[in-house]
Amino acid sequence: MPLAQLIETTQLTARLSAPNLRILDCRFALEDPDHGRRSYERAHIPGAVFLDLEKDLSGPVVPGQTGRHPLPPPDALTARLRAAGLDNDSEVVLYDDGSGAFAARAWWLLAWLGKRNGVYLLDGGFKAWRDAGLPVEQNVALPAAGSFHGHPDSNLIIDAAALSDDLETPRLTLIDARALPRFRGEVEPIDPVAGHIPGAACVPFTENLDAKGRFLSPDQLRARFRKQLAGRPADTLVAYCGSGVTACHNLFALCLAGYPLAKLYPGSWSEWITDPQRPVA
Repeated sequence: MPLAQLIETTQLTARLSAPNLRILDCRFALEDPDHGRRSYERAHIPGAVFLDLEKDLSGPVVPGQTGRHPLPPPDALTARLRAAGLDNDSEVVLYDDGSGAFAARAWWLLAWLGKRNGVYLLDGGFKAWRDAGLPVEQNVALPAAGSFHGHPDSNLIIDAAALSDDLETPRLTLIDARALPRFRGEVEPIDPVAGHIPGAACVPFTENLDAKGRFLSPDQLRARFRKQLAGRPADTLVAYCGSGVTACHNLFALCLAGYPLAKLYPGSWSEWITDPQRPVA
């Protein structure tokens, strides 16, 4: 079974009553951290449970040491997923407002913990659901607790020290998911230092999507990432972004294209710049 899978609104509608289906609402907005919770309480897909990027899908921020969205402690994340009703054999559908940026973070975290079958991103997210005129609810009752258990896979991540050792070597294909103006350092609306990690290529996550906000076809995505790899093995690839969130969108798209799951630099740019000795381009 492919690691990265999409589900369409019509397919999800047909499965809503499946007993082992769990739907996770991952809506969030960087400029308004309460946006996701408010949106969920206003309307969500029937049966969905809300997960907050900063409270559930990230760990505590340590100023001057971590990035803005460090990985959550595995035990805490596992407990939150159980509370959302997840079992190890659950089918899981993830969605956010539309792009999949935050849903892909949840997808990656599940893969990190070993849940790699039966996990889907809703293509087009909640926007596609509403545009199709499908039912929503306001009920926030939690399902019965699940029995999910997982173990983090250290092979899926790289830390700043290891990344520093690999800079400018053939062992590394480094891709940055941020928009080109931030990559170039022309603007920096969030972090205190502008620029990018030396040797990285700008591969904006938004370009994994078409004009309607749906994922490109596997063939289109394969061509996109083949250009970045330029003949190097797929296992040389490392993805990062501002804080380790939208990089997961590129990792999801890579898997949609048929590539193996590549490494994530979880701390990303916001962690990289906490050490002034690390080079900046």
